[in-house]
Amino acid sequence: MTRKIFVLRHGETQFNAEQKLQGHCNSPLTAKGAAQAQGVAAQLKTHLAEQNFTVYSSPLGRAVQTAHIICETLSYCPTRVVEDPRLKEFSLGTWEQRTIPSLTLEHPTLLENNDWYLNAPQSETYDAVQARLTHWLSEIPESDNVVVVSHGLTGIALRGLLLGLSYEQAWTQDLPQDAFFIIENQSVTRVNCEVKTT
Repeated sequence: MTRKIFVLRHGETQFNAEQKLQGHCNSPLTAKGAAQAQGVAAQLKTHLAEQNFTVYSSPLGRAVQTAHIICETLSYCPTRVVEDPRLKEFSLGTWEQRTIPSLTLEHPTLLENNDWYLNAPQSETYDAVQARLTHWLSEIPESDNVVVVSHGLTGIALRGLLLGLSYEQAWTQDLPQDAFFIIENQSVTRVNCEVKTT
């Protein structure tokens, strides 16, 4: 059986709602973010029924919070989640906690390229993030399916790595919080998740 890797992003956070960059900083999930995590969990459950899997998470609070919501639905003990710093979001240098509107006032053409985040002074590079992800992938067992709870930009880098995409191709990928991606044999399937809001 070929291993499947399920790549997902944490749910919406307070900073996301405020259009504020997080990077290595953190903010908690909003009510919408918790609902997104529950929607993802419900779909994951159908894909992982009667299969062995391990849950890995970035150690940043928003990812751990999402992972624990998912664990509840999957009946997976949260203490078994493997938190690994190599799954953290890109460091966005001096732009962390800056709002996107304030940055576009200073840099009017900023959003013209999908990789605009990496223009941040002292930002972590794409190659550096792929290097830490490559190291992580080399250490995880080949046998079980893998659920990865990570971040928007790191998810782009991880999917790019698993699918053999060029830098330019990788940045055409989207970074949803209400969907996840199943990667198997260098092919990808997107699974959209219904979000129930009250």
